[in-house]
Amino acid sequence: MDKVIPAIIVAVILVVALGLMVLGWRARQRRQITLPEPHRVPSSLGTVLGEFETFYVATTMAGDPLNRVAVQGLGFRAKAFVVVTADGVIVPIDGQPDIFIPVADIRDVSLATWTIDRVVERDGLILIAWTLGDTGVDSYFRAEEPQGFLAALTSLRSTIESDSQ
Repeated sequence: MDKVIPAIIVAVILVVALGLMVLGWRARQRRQITLPEPHRVPSSLGTVLGEFETFYVATTMAGDPLNRVAVQGLGFRAKAFVVVTADGVIVPIDGQPDIFIPVADIRDVSLATWTIDRVVERDGLILIAWTLGDTGVDSYFRAEEPQGFLAALTSLRSTIESDSQ
């Protein structure tokens, strides 16, 4: 009997904590409801520059790696087989419709060491900074072949830079 009361207290604390986490997630989704839906994959694509097995880590608001985007299928981590084409990047996140990031929406490609709930070795994450509607967002990936993935993305970035000049 002496262990029942502490067990009940711990159980109540856990239930309250879980409830607060759910409420916090839903509040985040309500705040971000105005974010538009990402582009869907077009029927015709340019040349495939590479296909890469990755782990989709997160999408956050631009420059704010602790502010996760929780709407439009971007809220949860998952394995993804990313395809980089001359027209953009296809991100198939398990359980969600495939997302397409057009070349014109990509603002930058770089390396990162951390984002919300993920810290890796120095420059162990690949960051694609892009525009979702009028909002800047950053998507983070952990790639099996980071050099090839980064090279394909960098070739897109040079396309972006030459188009803007």
